[in-house]
Amino acid sequence: MALCMRKSLNLINLLKSKIGLLGTINPSPWASTLSHHHEFPVPSPTIQNLGNSDADWIVKASSRRFKWTKAEKQLSSRNDDDDNKVLDFPGGKVGFTPEMRFISESPEERTRCYRVLDEEGQLIIGSNFVQVSKELAVKMYTDMVTLQTMDTIFYEAQRQGRISFYLTTIGEEAINIATAAALSIDDHVFPQYREPGVLLWRGFTLQEFANQCFGNKFDYGKGRQMPIHYGSNKHNYFTVSSTIATQIPHAVGAAYSLKMDRKEACAVTYFGDGGTSEGDFHAALNFAAVMEAPVIFICRNNGWAISTPTSDQFRSDGAVVRGQAYGVRSIRVDGNDALAIYSAVHAAREMAISELRPILIEALTYRVGHHSTSDDSTKYRPIDEIEWWKLARDPVTRFRKWIESKGWWSGEAESEFRSSVRTQLLHAIQVAEKLEKPPVADIFTDVYDVPPSNLQEQEKLLKETIKRHLQDYPSDVPS
Repeated sequence: MALCMRKSLNLINLLKSKIGLLGTINPSPWASTLSHHHEFPVPSPTIQNLGNSDADWIVKASSRRFKWTKAEKQLSSRNDDDDNKVLDFPGGKVGFTPEMRFISESPEERTRCYRVLDEEGQLIIGSNFVQVSKELAVKMYTDMVTLQTMDTIFYEAQRQGRISFYLTTIGEEAINIATAAALSIDDHVFPQYREPGVLLWRGFTLQEFANQCFGNKFDYGKGRQMPIHYGSNKHNYFTVSSTIATQIPHAVGAAYSLKMDRKEACAVTYFGDGGTSEGDFHAALNFAAVMEAPVIFICRNNGWAISTPTSDQFRSDGAVVRGQAYGVRSIRVDGNDALAIYSAVHAAREMAISELRPILIEALTYRVGHHSTSDDSTKYRPIDEIEWWKLARDPVTRFRKWIESKGWWSGEAESEFRSSVRTQLLHAIQVAEKLEKPPVADIFTDVYDVPPSNLQEQEKLLKETIKRHLQDYPSDVPS
């Protein structure tokens, strides 16, 4: 028993020795509103996994909860003066104070925002970040350009009446691509609806995106979902659900399963600032903290929950402070800085898996596009505000300036790549548009192993109705 304890202590000490500090976080791009008062501890990028031994599992699963001593162990000393200073409450000892002191409703200073690149794409002196290779950096940039181009073309297709709905990620390309680059394909992604870039990074083709938006026979959802509701088992990307925040507790459940199976992987879930107002967000954070689940919560705080500004959502300092309230390690990051996002997620993943803990990342960004094709954001926010973010703080332009300064990209490469991507996308749309739709029978499948009698009757009646009114139904939908 003593030997096992010594081995466990040695492993704990080894793990502690491998963990360093990210260092001083650089000034926020929102310097006029955000102050500086926290540092963010992260594991060293060179930390090695300790393996899957039982001793290692003890280290990983060691509780970070407050500890308490059972009351019966203190009976012999209950007359000591110390007993009048401490309450031995379940969950941890609580000190007494003769002062009536309320916890402040908000800190005097706002949580700092971690960034690496300034507005001109130059490294900030003293920046502490995870290094990226030329190959990785160029792929990150080209995928951001591809995502940006795809949004432009599909948005135009919707406006032409060729698809029924679309939703862009304009202004949030760095969050999409940089987070995906820092993850492993084994990590399970639970998206909201503004993360197609994660799928793009993982190998989802432009044709597959087009097939889903047009709902043809090659759409993995068999035409039963709205456009942009992507999903792919092959890419560990769970199907998008329109219902706000339902994916957050699902991610925690998946993370707990990964923990029980001792997988070297985590779950990652994305949501907007509006999602933090839902009960699912709060239940998920508490569940993840208590169960010590390896899950990364990524909040895209883009300023607007459709037409509701963050000023009408938060009395507190945004989403980042809510993590601390639930016992979840948290960081605020410049969401328009691809290097900062990549570094933060890279560190978060390592901590989530090696320490078996949840991590919350609040990425400050701005939704340049309308909420969706069903929205006109100029009705509730000034046009000059949108244009300023689009031109002055575009994450794609900022990252391009950095890779160009490294000699990894050029104007010629830019022109050639953008032209190629546009050609590929237009071809994908033409192909997807001409393919026939899934058969009517697919409406009734994939719920029951054996369809009940009422569904069988509905299918029969629908097919009869289509035959009687062929002129009212599209000819490319097989009956």
